Amino acid sequence: MTSPIRTARSSVAITNGYVVPMDGLPIEHGTVLVTDGVITAVGADVAVPDGVRTLDAGGRWVLPGFVESHGHVGVHEEAEGWAGDDTNEKTDPVGAHLRALDAINIEEEGFRDALAGGVTSVVVKPGSANPIGGQTVAIKTWGGRTVDEQVISEAVSVKSALGENPKRVYGEQKKQPSTRLGVAAVIRQAFLDAQHYAAQRDAAEAKGEPFARDLGKETLARVLAGELAWDQHTHRADDIATALRLADEFGYRLVVNHGTDGAAVADVLAERDVPVIFGPMLTSRSKVELRHRDIGNLARLAEAGVRVAITTDHPVVPINFLVHQASFAVKQGLDPQVALEALTVNPASFLGLDDRVGALAPGLDGDVVVWSGDPLDVGSRAEHVFVTGTEVYTWDADADGGRGAGRVVERSERFAR
Repeated sequence: MTSPIRTARSSVAITNGYVVPMDGLPIEHGTVLVTDGVITAVGADVAVPDGVRTLDAGGRWVLPGFVESHGHVGVHEEAEGWAGDDTNEKTDPVGAHLRALDAINIEEEGFRDALAGGVTSVVVKPGSANPIGGQTVAIKTWGGRTVDEQVISEAVSVKSALGENPKRVYGEQKKQPSTRLGVAAVIRQAFLDAQHYAAQRDAAEAKGEPFARDLGKETLARVLAGELAWDQHTHRADDIATALRLADEFGYRLVVNHGTDGAAVADVLAERDVPVIFGPMLTSRSKVELRHRDIGNLARLAEAGVRVAITTDHPVVPINFLVHQASFAVKQGLDPQVALEALTVNPASFLGLDDRVGALAPGLDGDVVVWSGDPLDVGSRAEHVFVTGTEVYTWDADADGGRGAGRVVERSERFAR
């Protein structure tokens, strides 16, 4: 379902910019017109209605707000220790009934960092301790009185994990799954149970008979029906092969998350059109399954024809460094256009958010960022960030004694009575 977002809907015309709409060619001296929170025109000859606020971009780069397609902002709060870490419910390997939405604290500092990095949308996910971790949610990084008013879509995906994390968590508890084969078995059985459940539910509904609902099985039935994607945490190539095998068995829509060793099976992923949310990149090889982690693997995946996105896995890498990871990937061979697509249209497309975000096009949300220069240049910064046409972050080069600072419009300011 999609929530009626309560983020302030404003009108603004950003003029005289180098507009990079992401669904078309860049526009010199372009204008992006946002009316009541929605983009209504993009082009070089846009008439600005009387009374609409105008921001002269002065030739700066103008792009859609970035989409962080795999983060834990709000559920794994920074600097709060165990009290702010609600990422993993490590008590049951099958957590399909869990929802990230129920643990998001929108006052978490990571949301302010997101704006400073030009990130206006994030898909918040449970962690990777469980073979099935729970439901994800796509939200704005600013705006609501409660998190519910920032929801873009609850119908995004279910998080699942293969590899070291679940086998370590449950192996330490001396229970299944403690091996890779155990992890796969847990997932397989959960889907078999969901298939039987859906058949019994549908039969009961056809007969008009009462039926006892099960939250977890209902969620997995939605995956089987194609309503939700299957976000598969997996690094190693052999685990990616298991992810493909399970997807073949049950016919769900697979999205590989991390895929740091995915270059080894890039041709297979491309042939099957399985997208990869790649990263995080700015980390050490902290465990065995990261042995082949290489920033250059993202370029190899893209060159093979795999649709790619980029993740910080915040707070593993700070969310405002999302664009810097793209810059490092370009340094290691990724095409710059693909790098920008990996932050915008690609994740929006394969996570089903492209009717709202990911590009500058009429009908989409007015989430617009004015950059001081090419965002892939590490010297560039987000200077003006708009969410549904409302300026929510502004860079002030003269602030703090000339050292510069970013100014976030706080929720308390918006909703003060």
